[in-house]
Amino acid sequence: MAKYKLEYIWLDGYTPVPNLRGKTQIKEFASFPKLEELPLWGFDGSSTQQAEGRSSDCVLKPVAVYPDTTRKNGVLVMCEVMMPDGTTPHPSNHRATILDDEGTWFGFEQEYFLYQDGRPLGFPEEGYPAPQGPYYTGVGYKYVGDIARQIVEEHLDLCLDAGINHEGINAEVAKGQWEFQVFGKGSKKAADDVWMARYLLNRLCEKYCVDVEYHCKPIRGDWNGSGMHSNFSTEYMRTKGGKEYFEKLMGAFQKNMDEHIAVYGPDNHLRLTGLHETQSIDKFTYGIADRGSSIRIPHSFVNSGYKGYLEDRRPNSQGDPYQIASRILKTIAEVPTA
Repeated sequence: MAKYKLEYIWLDGYTPVPNLRGKTQIKEFASFPKLEELPLWGFDGSSTQQAEGRSSDCVLKPVAVYPDTTRKNGVLVMCEVMMPDGTTPHPSNHRATILDDEGTWFGFEQEYFLYQDGRPLGFPEEGYPAPQGPYYTGVGYKYVGDIARQIVEEHLDLCLDAGINHEGINAEVAKGQWEFQVFGKGSKKAADDVWMARYLLNRLCEKYCVDVEYHCKPIRGDWNGSGMHSNFSTEYMRTKGGKEYFEKLMGAFQKNMDEHIAVYGPDNHLRLTGLHETQSIDKFTYGIADRGSSIRIPHSFVNSGYKGYLEDRRPNSQGDPYQIASRILKTIAEVPTA
């Protein structure tokens, strides 16, 4: 029997954006523990805006397990927050009630800024660096600096070690801005992996004295905001599709525009301005390879007979992937496939 360090990770009750929380317990197992072997664990919800001090008990329910190679016998445990009975989802627990379908695949493009001393990495103490242009997929110290590359490469390895389907990384349009991509099958699996990747990035940055800024428009003016472009496809979209179905699907997305925007991340009006490769927040458009549309249609989708995946460019970097994926699924479900 070996002693395993179980890091229980959950989302707190802060609004409009929850914070990641984590605490460790030590348990003995004969081998790397399976999900069903992990116990429920209580915590003080009055310290996380999930309970009052006079009745502060909340319960963590393990829902996904990942290896943690930064620790000897380390285990990362994604949890849902439950009420004291251990079976009723807490009101802050969005994962428990979302629409899910393993046949629907999601690819999330998580953008973020790395900050130090109150400004993005590479920004001077006063004013701004050179305008955007050379930073996207940039190479070289003057474009991407020094420690940023170390962080994103180390983060990539941590995610791969954890079994997260991390599909790529790149420097983004603004200086100090980066992106990673995560692919998953089903709302819960895909979103679990995004939240765990965020957790690993936040924890990694501690040793570099760097913060991760997920706000969708941290730098006002002529600088790109941060999105979490959400690529999606159902089994029907991948195998059948067709132009008629696609047009009906876009009609459903247009009809539900306000419902999508409501869960696509706070402060999106600062980012969705019609500038910087976005559509205005109060409009819905779609176009082939058009990065200024609400929904971007890949050439491969059209060339395959309107089959494959689509990209919703409206979700922002601080959005909750559970709610984003679920809202996309709800809209898709409105469109008949027969």
